[in-house]
Amino acid sequence: MSLAEMKLYHCKNSRSLRPLWALEEMGLDYDLVTMAFPPRFEYAGYLDINPLGTVPSLVDGQLTLTESTAICHYLVDSYGPTPLAIRPDEQEYGEYLNWLYRSDATLTFPQTLVLRYTRLEPKKRRVPQVVEDYTKWYFSRLRSVESALEGKEFLCADRFTIADIAVGYALFMGISLGLSEHYKPNCKRYLASLMGRNGFKKAMAK
Repeated sequence: MSLAEMKLYHCKNSRSLRPLWALEEMGLDYDLVTMAFPPRFEYAGYLDINPLGTVPSLVDGQLTLTESTAICHYLVDSYGPTPLAIRPDEQEYGEYLNWLYRSDATLTFPQTLVLRYTRLEPKKRRVPQVVEDYTKWYFSRLRSVESALEGKEFLCADRFTIADIAVGYALFMGISLGLSEHYKPNCKRYLASLMGRNGFKKAMAK
């Protein structure tokens, strides 16, 4: 692993914001390639880097990773120690892992369907019923976040970790989809706090 070789391929406001935010919070050196969306059509040669054509992609030496939360996990484990990680010997390690996986499988997934069928598909292919159903799905799953944040600033271990980056991005994505206006008080407070962090602001400015 070599920091000099680490390169992140990024589209603004996409899931690549997760690893970009983690990189900024950790103060690591990296090269950033910012691309127009969708990069599989807009960035020549991107499919050679990531045959899926998705973002993000992190290239670190001979390794290429393409899942946003996995990249965050890789960064804290490979370039730590850092308080952004929770160690296996800490009490809340299992909860930390659960939030990392839940962030995409449970929270970001329904949002991608809302995004696709409100903005990305041609008008004749947009499906209002899908949007309605998966909006309800998102808010039903968001109850777990609202409950977990009761009386707490962060999700795990009383400190900011990549679990907060992973889940926080899902909440942030809700702003552009018009979902955040319906967030409950704990989620609203939490998102505002995360967006006030210097690491988030630096990532957004890239």
